[in-house]
Amino acid sequence: MEVAVFDTYVKKKNGGYMHFDIIVAADTHYEHVLTFGKAYLQTKVQATPYISARECRFCHLEEVVPTWEKTIAQQGYYIHEIEGCH
Repeated sequence: MEVAVFDTYVKKKNGGYMHFDIIVAADTHYEHVLTFGKAYLQTKVQATPYISARECRFCHLEEVVPTWEKTIAQQGYYIHEIEGCH
């Protein structure tokens, strides 16, 4: 399965940034990617709940990693937290 990786930087309420990837099936519509990002941000107290094309950009395609595949099958996306997400 090929997935699309969207590199995402979102400003925190108290300053600084959260950096994470939104990983979806390669044929996922971009509007759904933004919806998935908003759903993720709602689980994070320190994050602003806003995400747009400015914060979330397509990065590349790659083969799915097995640990991502199950989550993508269940909820449509996987979030790979990189920096400032905890």
